[in-house]
Amino acid sequence: MQNICNFLVEKLDSSVVISQPQFYHTPGSIENLRRQACLVAVENAWRKAQEVCNLVGQTLGKPLLIKEEETKEWEGQIDDHQSSRLSSSLTIQQKIKSATIHAASKVFINFEVKGKEKKKKHL
Repeated sequence: MQNICNFLVEKLDSSVVISQPQFYHTPGSIENLRRQACLVAVENAWRKAQEVCNLVGQTLGKPLLIKEEETKEWEGQIDDHQSSRLSSSLTIQQKIKSATIHAASKVFINFEVKGKEKKKKHL
């Protein structure tokens, strides 16, 4: 984008004015981010429970309870020494970084745990 802006300014001189980009998030994209954070948290909990069951010789069963306990979202932060600068002096990459939204989800999951099933040997 920056290369195209520079090219247009060089070719069209002062007859063109290019504004700085404006970054925003649609409500749908933020909701999708929250949903993805929750799904990743559930997947991580399942994987951890699976590893624990394998370690203690048990089999992980179906989830009995799944509850999302907490959801957090925050915008990316600029380094302290950069925050004192004016917003107009930040690079495009710094502006993107500061406008990026992050999300985290904390879930509680209760799984059924079963004893290891013995495999039958066919002779």
